[in-house]
Amino acid sequence: MLDVRRIRQDFPILRQQVNGRPLVYLDNAATTQKPRQVIEALVRYYETSNANIHRGIHTLATRATEQYEDARRKVARFIGARGPEEVVFTRNATEAINLVARAWGDEHVGEGDEIVLTLMEHHSNIVPWQLLARRKGATLRYAGITGDGNLDLDELRRLIGPRTKLVAVTHMSNVLGTINPVADIAEMAHAAGALLLVDGAQSVPHLPVDVQELGADFLAFSAHKMLGPTGVGVLWARAELLEAMPPFLGGGDMIAVVRPESSTWAELPHKFEAGTPNIADVIAFGAAVDYLADIGMANVRRHEEELTELALERLRRVPGLRVFGPAAASERGGVVSFSMEAAHPHDVATIADGYGVAIRAGHHCAQLLMRALGVPATSRASFSIYNGADDIEALVEALEGVNRVFGEGRERAAVR
Repeated sequence: MLDVRRIRQDFPILRQQVNGRPLVYLDNAATTQKPRQVIEALVRYYETSNANIHRGIHTLATRATEQYEDARRKVARFIGARGPEEVVFTRNATEAINLVARAWGDEHVGEGDEIVLTLMEHHSNIVPWQLLARRKGATLRYAGITGDGNLDLDELRRLIGPRTKLVAVTHMSNVLGTINPVADIAEMAHAAGALLLVDGAQSVPHLPVDVQELGADFLAFSAHKMLGPTGVGVLWARAELLEAMPPFLGGGDMIAVVRPESSTWAELPHKFEAGTPNIADVIAFGAAVDYLADIGMANVRRHEEELTELALERLRRVPGLRVFGPAAASERGGVVSFSMEAAHPHDVATIADGYGVAIRAGHHCAQLLMRALGVPATSRASFSIYNGADDIEALVEALEGVNRVFGEGRERAAVR
């Protein structure tokens, strides 16, 4: 296990109390907290280097440009990209997926073509393809899940066919924690002549991810889920695909030459980064990547797998609680969604907050999956490097409190 006590010292927000109890933050699949190294990088930029990038030749502009591009190089190394030109900065993973749907999809998907998705996708990896299908007259096809919460690979294999232009799949489910075999799915897609887009918003922050080993063509993820600031996302794509794609947005910095009738585009990756980007937060994202790289993603994965195993074991002892997703921690990431017979997920989260425990409740932007599971919503606890065994015990205490509150309510109703 990681030295959680030492790591927690780097996260100022975790020092507070909520409702008279130490904060237990278990909503990391939504967004992670930020270490002081990231916060200091953000402040340092504004105090010492604030300037627009790529245009100026004065000292501040040169310094800001170098810091911004250094962050791009760090991200490229972190995911095993062939070079920084394959890393495009966006606002978030959602924008990265929309970029592909517009810049690649509008060029390559036509009437009667098919896009294959899964029922476990986040809405960010569904809605852009619905919009593309509507624009182009294409068809969406969905692979389901098995009873144990895994992707139905046999159905996926049947769905991928000669009309398939793209397969879009999450690497790790934000509800079930299921880790999908992306390399195998890439082989299926490529054998049919299709490309593969991977939603890595949940996997890149928690697993060792090497895009060469994944075999994907596109990978999207967000900074704020991996200790970085909000407002920064990443699209990785093979350079030859990016070269062939037209720009997503037009404006300053993404051009080479502008004439009255037409323009030519800047080199990769700049032709996809129109206008002034989120300079400060990209630079601070570089500090987040450094932080995770120093710990080592294999160590992050090992820690969260052990924590998930403990959580699964303890939660299954709570009366009336049902856990969704694979039974083995080795098959899932640090995300545990559950329902309780005694209370609605929103009530569960409200009572947990009274114990100082922050969990998520709702459909988690995965309504198709909720319907497949036969529930309107779930409660969800999700882990990061600053969570430890004490946090799991605090969660269990809160859930036992849920049973007490609603059990007593049922008893009073019965008496009446």
